[in-house]
Amino acid sequence: MIEQALDPDDLERLALEAFLYFYPLVLMETTRAVSTNWSAGERVGVAPMGMFAHAAVFPPANFRTIVRPNFDTLYSSAWIDVAKEPSIISIPQIRDRFFMLPLYDMWTDVFASPGTRTNGTEPFSFALCDPQWRGTLPSGVARIDAPTPVVWALGRTETRGVADYGAVHAIQAQLRLAPLSTWPEEPHVENLKDRDIDMKTPPMLQIDRMTSSEFFHKASHLVARQRAHITDWGMTTRLERAGLVAGQPFILEHQSDEVIGAFETAPQRALQAINTRARTLAALVNGWSTIADLGVYGNSYLKRAMIARWGLGANPTEESIYPNLQVDSEGRRLHGEHRYRLRFTPEEIPPVDAFWSLTVYDRQGYHVANEIDRFALGDRDPLVYAEDGTLEIRFAHERPEDHQLSNWLPIPNADFVVTMRLYLPRESALVQRWNPPALQRID
Repeated sequence: MIEQALDPDDLERLALEAFLYFYPLVLMETTRAVSTNWSAGERVGVAPMGMFAHAAVFPPANFRTIVRPNFDTLYSSAWIDVAKEPSIISIPQIRDRFFMLPLYDMWTDVFASPGTRTNGTEPFSFALCDPQWRGTLPSGVARIDAPTPVVWALGRTETRGVADYGAVHAIQAQLRLAPLSTWPEEPHVENLKDRDIDMKTPPMLQIDRMTSSEFFHKASHLVARQRAHITDWGMTTRLERAGLVAGQPFILEHQSDEVIGAFETAPQRALQAINTRARTLAALVNGWSTIADLGVYGNSYLKRAMIARWGLGANPTEESIYPNLQVDSEGRRLHGEHRYRLRFTPEEIPPVDAFWSLTVYDRQGYHVANEIDRFALGDRDPLVYAEDGTLEIRFAHERPEDHQLSNWLPIPNADFVVTMRLYLPRESALVQRWNPPALQRID
């Protein structure tokens, strides 16, 4: 029960803060459960805990596990539990393309990002360890402490279209993951599938459909194992005033009527706050919004919840930035009943040290089927430039004439949004001296 009297306004605020604080943790766990509820070798692209699941192809149109998937890289995903012993990951030499392997704790913070930018192109092996683990690692294996017992490793290997799949698969085959006790041999992993896990509903929707009681009970269970950040003392102390104590189950029905009332309305109020924050977090420049400082969120719990909902697995800003577009040059919502043009002068071409792309999604953040299976365009595609170096990308639902196909990005006959991705962005993009040009409606 409540330890200290809180007035109704305090309870309303505390319940809202609690939902925002726990939302990334519950979403990560729900995503983990869905992503790893497979037997080893059951099918390509999935795997149980402790194994890499390599995407062999770009996501199909019905993919709903995460929002805003990219079509620039093939994923290599592994969920790893280091509570009992360290796990070792070995990355091969990768000299001909961009690669990164961000490591996320269960609160969605990136605590390390091995890859091209950080440790270069030569082979690299490291052990993910619980901070309390004391032992000896093999020679040449670096130690990286994990803030939470469960870690998500989400690798991305640059992929230059369908014809490049074979080269990427060769790199994926050399990524190795094993617990210290079996290293360098990879273990035989068995997984008894949990039939109680909903494998049909996307994780985000599963949370949307939870009752407040279900959500907070799950959160109280998770936080007992997935440690809060050391900077979260103020939040966890506040939560204790409403009966949310780490290591103790939180049963909403056992709380006072005042606590029950405040917590029952928290999900709706929190999702409204997330959606409002999504519209205001970044200033609009030419209709584009670019969120700075992704990957590590500190005590910015609303920002962290918003990014988890609309971009789970966001990369550190130094690795990539994602300008997002929802309106045209006149501030009108984007819809497939119209045609659009994005025109880059030579000076406006995205400044990157790796590559850039444009991807179309529906309003929920999922890509939509189209007749040529094209969901993205970028500088690795055979784009046609004007003689003066100008580049013009056309957005339309209807297929254009053949001579315009190279620069055509299909859009759904509905509301849509556009995400630009800049990999290894240069300083002008990082500090937003450079911004994408406005999207013009041309009908």
